[in-house]
Amino acid sequence: MQFYWHTATPSYPPLRTVPENRVYVSADRVAAFMAGFIAFSHGTVTSDEPNAPGIEIGRPNDTYRRVRIESAFGKMTLFVTDGHLPYPYGREITGYEVTNLADTLAKAKASGAELVVPPFAADNRQSAMVRFPGGYIAEIHEIAGR
Repeated sequence: MQFYWHTATPSYPPLRTVPENRVYVSADRVAAFMAGFIAFSHGTVTSDEPNAPGIEIGRPNDTYRRVRIESAFGKMTLFVTDGHLPYPYGREITGYEVTNLADTLAKAKASGAELVVPPFAADNRQSAMVRFPGGYIAEIHEIAGR
C-alpha cells in the first residue's frame, strides 16, 4: 500500500476507457468470489459466458467460463479455469481498451515492449498480450466497431 500527499489538487483529464482487472479463479471458488465481490462493490454481472473461446486463455481447443462485472470500482473479468494456463496467461492482471490496437502495439514495441501473444479475435475484441520492460504483462484490446 502506498500513500501520497498532494500539496495541490491533482488535475487530470478523465480516462477515455476504464481498465479492467483480470482475475483467474477456480470453478469451486467462483460463486463465493462473485457473491462477495458483488456484495462489496454493489456491482452487476454484465455477461456470463459458460463456453467462452479458449483462445482467450491460450487454449484454443478448449472453452472456459468468462464473467464480466462492472461496479463503481471499475471493470473486472473473471476467468474460471482449472489453473492449467500457458505463459503468459494468469500473469497479467490488467486489460486495457485502446482505440487502435495496431497503432498501440507499434508504439509499445518502439518503446521496448515485447509482443508475447499476437493479436487474435474473440468476444467482439481484437486482443494481444504485451510484456513491457521490467516484466509487466498486460492484455491490450480494441472493441470491434468502436
